[in-house]
Amino acid sequence: MNIELTYDKGLLRAIDGVAITYGQREWMDTTPRALGSWALEYQRFSSTLRAVGGVEITYRRWSSLPRTVGQWNCEHRQSHLERIGPYALRYDHAGRVSAVGPLQILYDRGRSQPAHAQLEDANNPLPDELLLVLFLVLFWQKQAWDAYDQANR
Repeated sequence: MNIELTYDKGLLRAIDGVAITYGQREWMDTTPRALGSWALEYQRFSSTLRAVGGVEITYRRWSSLPRTVGQWNCEHRQSHLERIGPYALRYDHAGRVSAVGPLQILYDRGRSQPAHAQLEDANNPLPDELLLVLFLVLFWQKQAWDAYDQANR
């Protein structure tokens, strides 16, 4: 199953038809506010994602590395997220996430922006929990890239 990642003005707008919405002044605030019907909550005065819908996210102390996503534990190796609950992450030679569990993430040629994802089981729609994990992985990867860009300007 091919999962379309839709972009507009450089912002991820939808995953497989599920809209990602931003604040009214998106040209100033590029922080997503909702994934479909799930509201995104952030820590006060921060861009650290605290919850997606009713799913709470906790982080390691003094770190941006997630410790839990809802009932799932997260595993890390050094500063790389390796697993969210039952979903293992794989990385390509450029350090980009190339797979999330059964999802393969494909990138635009010559760019770091994910173009689409492919689900191994082509007969079933994208489950909500895998949609959530895919969104989180893409969100955290973009935050890390943005932070790297800011630090190297």
